[in-house]
This record gives sequence, structure tokens and C-alpha cells, in this order.
Amino acid sequence: MGQTPAQKAAKAARGQQPKKRPGKAQREAIKRAQAAKKTAAKKAVPLPRGSVRAAYPGTCPACFKDYAKGEVITKVTDRWGHPGCAPRQMSAAEREFARNKARIESGETFRGQKPSDWRRGASPSSTRPAR
Repeated sequence: MGQTPAQKAAKAARGQQPKKRPGKAQREAIKRAQAAKKTAAKKAVPLPRGSVRAAYPGTCPACFKDYAKGEVITKVTDRWGHPGCAPRQMSAAEREFARNKARIESGETFRGQKPSDWRRGASPSSTRPAR
């Protein structure tokens, strides 16, 4: 049989009881668990190659700003510092591009960059040496 609207409301009201607030000890346990989750998630993320987490606080040699214990650091010159302060290493493709650019600018390649031996008003056959 069906229920009346009043019976439905009474049944719904019985099922909804105000939630009790956890005690102080439970709240602290919850906070510790959440903090442990955050640190576990932080450590689970793989670090960039050549980087480590700082075992103790220190100062970056490039920017002279402090870094805290547990922060990601990398080699900067002969000491440890922030990854953003380290000089960027060029990839193999970038090194080859720079090498080729220098060769082109020095005139080592492309014969077309040599000065022309043609003279105005003369045919190419009269100005070039015979083969």
C-alpha cells in the first residue's frame, strides 16, 4: 500500500539526524592523515633528472635566496640551488644548429656567397678562365 505524504515526511525526518562534530583528538588525527597524504603525494612525483630533495635548508649560489628542507634542488655551478637558477643546457639539435649557423655566417659554406667574377658588359665566357 502507498504511504501518505505525512508518513513519507516522518520517515524522511527520522533518517536525517544532525551529524556530530568529531572530537578534538579525532580532528587532529584527521589533520595528520591529510598532511601525510600531501607529503606522500609530493614524494611520489618523479623529480627531473639531476634533481634531488634538499636534506637540509641552504642558500642558492645564483640568486642568494634560501631553500627549505624537502625542496627540489639541482646542481648550480659547483653547489646546489634552485632548478630555475641553473644555466640551461642546449640540446644536441640546438648545438648543431648553432654550429651550422656559424659556418654559414663565416662564409665556409654556400659557394654563392663568394664575390662574382663577372664584369658588366662582358659575356661570362670572356671573363671566366677556359676549362
